[in-house]
Formats: sequence, C-alpha cells, structure tokens
Amino acid sequence: MNRAQLFARLAEPRAWDLAVVGGGATGLGVALDAAARGLSVVLLESHDFASGTSSRSTKLLHGGVRYLAQGNLSLVREALHERSTVLRNAPHLASRLSFIMPSYAWWQTPFYGVGLKLYDLLAGRAGLGATSFLGRAQTLAALPNLQPAGLCGGVSYWDGQFDDARLALALARTAAREGALLLNYCAVTQLQHQGGRVTGLRCEDRLSKQAYTVRARCVVNATGVWVDALRQLDGAAQGRSVGPVVAPSQGVHVVVDRDFLPGEHALLVPRTADGRVLFAVPWLGKLVLGTTDTPRSDLPREPRPLRAELDFILGEAARYLARPPTRTDVKSIWVGLRPLVRPAGDDDADTGRLSREHTVLVSATGLVTVTGGKWTTYRAMAEDVLARCFQAGLLPEKPAGVSDRLKLVGAEPTLDASRPAVAAAAGLHTYGSEQALLQSLPGAGLLLVPGLDEAMVRFAARYEYALTVEDVLARRSRLLFLDAALAASLAPRVAAILAEETGRDPALADFLGLARDYLSWPSEQDA
Repeated sequence: MNRAQLFARLAEPRAWDLAVVGGGATGLGVALDAAARGLSVVLLESHDFASGTSSRSTKLLHGGVRYLAQGNLSLVREALHERSTVLRNAPHLASRLSFIMPSYAWWQTPFYGVGLKLYDLLAGRAGLGATSFLGRAQTLAALPNLQPAGLCGGVSYWDGQFDDARLALALARTAAREGALLLNYCAVTQLQHQGGRVTGLRCEDRLSKQAYTVRARCVVNATGVWVDALRQLDGAAQGRSVGPVVAPSQGVHVVVDRDFLPGEHALLVPRTADGRVLFAVPWLGKLVLGTTDTPRSDLPREPRPLRAELDFILGEAARYLARPPTRTDVKSIWVGLRPLVRPAGDDDADTGRLSREHTVLVSATGLVTVTGGKWTTYRAMAEDVLARCFQAGLLPEKPAGVSDRLKLVGAEPTLDASRPAVAAAAGLHTYGSEQALLQSLPGAGLLLVPGLDEAMVRFAARYEYALTVEDVLARRSRLLFLDAALAASLAPRVAAILAEETGRDPALADFLGLARDYLSWPSEQDA
C-alpha cells in the first residue's frame, strides 16, 4: 500500500463525484456502495480506519432484540436482513452465535420465548436457527459456571457476531478494489464553498503536513459522533448557527478469560438490576462483558470508563456467574461512543430511549450528513445516503442493490463452511481466501503469539494501510482489545517490523501509553 502513490492520486487536478469524510463503518459503506455503482469516490479519515466507534462495538450482528420491546419492528426486520448480508458477503469475518437468556422466575421463559419466536418470524428465511425453550439442566449444561441458585430454565436463540475492525478494513479494501481512493491519517480542515454550495474540501496529510484541495460534486459527512463539528464548519462558512444532532452515549466493555463462561454460547440478561442489558459474549478466544449506556457531553478520541460503569458490569456478572471475574481478572477494557440521534429541541433526552435508527440530513449548502444507526445496518445506511444524494440532485442516479451480494476482499471464492467461528481464537482463517498471499510473505509461521506472526504484521503494512503499532495491535490484530498487557509486551517487535516495512516512526511510545490505559482502573473520584 504505497502511501505516496495514493497521495499522488489525490493531488491530480480532477473533480470527484463523491468525497466521503470519515472512515468508520458508515463512511466505508458509503464509499464502497458508490464505487461499486461506478461513481468516482475519495474517502478521507483523520485517524485510522475504524479507530473510533467502529472498532469498539459489542461485536454483534443483530436485529436488535431490545427493539422488539420498543415495537420498532421495521428496524428489526431491516437489521435481520442486513445481518444475513454480512454473513454471506464476509464469511471469514462473521458467523452465527447461540445466545441463552436464563430464567430466574417461572414467567421469564414463556415471556421472552414468545418475543424471540417473533424475532424468528421477522427473520424468515434469513433466520440463523430456531428459538428453543430449555429446562434447568439444559441451561446449566449450555452455560457452565452460570449461577444455579434459583435458575428455572432458559431460552436459546441465534444471532450473529463479527470482527468489527477487520470488517471495516475489508470494506476499505473492497472499495479500493472497486476504484475508490481511501486515505487514513488525512484530516479534513475546511469545506470549500462556491455560490453558497459545497464544492469540495481542504485536507492535510497528518504525517507529511502537506495540504491538498479536493473538488467534489457531493461531500458526505460520515464522522460518527463527530458529525456536528463538520456541520458547524459548514454553517460558519455561511454565517449560520448549527445545532447538534448527536447525543453521544458511552458503552464500556470488559474482557476476561473464556473459562468464566466455557462453551459455545453467549449469555444475555435482557433486564439487569437497573434495566440495562448485560452480555457475556465469547469472542476471538476471550469473553467480552458489557455493555453500559452512559450519556457523555464531551467527545474524546479515547474515552475512558467511569468507575461506576466497571462496578456495574462486574457486579452484574457476579449475580449471574457462579465464579465471577474480579478486577484482577480483567485483560482489557475498551469504551465506544455511540452516535445517538438527538430529537429536535430535546437537549436532555435519555440515551437509553434515543433512536438507534440512522438519520440523513442535507444542508442548504448541499453537505450530506449521516449519523446514528448501528454496524449491522451499515449497507442499508449507505443505500439511504446515496438515495438522498440522488434526490437532492448532487449525484447522477445509479441503480441500487449492487452491494447486496458483493463479496468483500478475502471472501472469494466461496470459503469452506467448516472454518472456525468468530468466537474461536484468531488465526490464519481470519484472512479467508488471502491465506496463500499471507503465507508467501517473510515471517510466515514465525509466531509472536498464537494467532499473530511476523508475516501478518508485514501484510498489515503492505495491504491493509497500517502505519503504527496501534494500527496493527488494535485493529489488524485485535490483541489490544483481548489482552492489553500481552499486546504491550509484543509492541517493540511489531514496531521494528513496521519500521522496516514503512520507513516511518511506528509510534511505539504512544501505543505503550494506550495499552496502559486499556488496563487502568478509574480512581474513586471517577465513580
């Protein structure tokens, strides 16, 4: 991945059909869909692809069981369709997963079971397996270490899970395959206007500090929780005040060893002591506990957990696991910011009740902003964004549906159905049909740790846009999210390989500080 050549393309005197700002799930989805339809596309990301919310999800491809209770059947139906699309188009990065809701009251099994049967019905042919009712012995057999006291039984249902950051990279690389130009570490500094309309933007390579002007017929603001910053730039250029559309919410996840919930099933508690949902999800050989839903007024690049959030997760885990994890068992803590859509005129909305649906706005200048939504529906969001661009006359209309069956990089040809699930530890299978290419690189089989060898670091630098140690150990490999201390111990070796591959400073010291943050416990005043 020759960065100089990518910037040489950016510097060409041309006008692009579409400039996308933001390299998370939404922006990458828009870039891929547009490029697949034959539009010329450039995407700019100020940091690394998926370095914000899109690498910090709960790793679930789901229709949204909680939305059933809210009566939002259209959102559930759409998400269930898109769940099957991801499983079909990226089978090396996504797989189905069995969830079990334990029942500690006689009425819970029939109550939740009826709702989950409706979930199956809404999925139709896109269903991943039938909901089933479990007795007490069956529930304990499926979830070893589940708290047996008071257990009546449970309900089993199917959903999906995935590797979010690697799926984002697959979207980026597939968009590039379709002709799009994508650049990470390239920050948009200004919008260009002419005659009261957005005509492009100014950006800067954060590594070389070189500035570029990009002309585009249409600019899409897909910066997630940060969309209001670009909207305000757009408004300021026209002397207008722009109010916020995002009410950010923070979700905290805690990672522990898999032996706290052995087996192949995930645990879902639909209603905890304070009404939130608790997940215990097997993922890449570890167990992810979460998540919280805490409003935030600031938008840090690296949000940190509150003491109360960690106490909540470990406290609820102790209610449902016979041998609960403690603070000393935690391998990593990560936090994601959700871009929840703020109701018009409501500055005090409860984030637990805010819409998870996406919103597409077109300003008076023609700036298109998309925010909200969730990972599972990234492709549907992209189609909606392009539909609005066509309706507003910003782009020439192109037929939809191109991305519905578009295999992502690594998924073609059809992969062996016996490949390991995402719950299994990472390894060569994660690379899908690119395994042979990976194994042809220097360092193939020279393990740094199980699931990560030297060739994978070189592959990240040559083919996956990786420039820093964080890029490799947080998103190309997920080791920072799985075991922060182990990631820190490997960082110097990864840095040496990256420096050899890129000729750049791989920011080792920055990563070591980040790894400490992923293990740090908040002080009492952060409770």
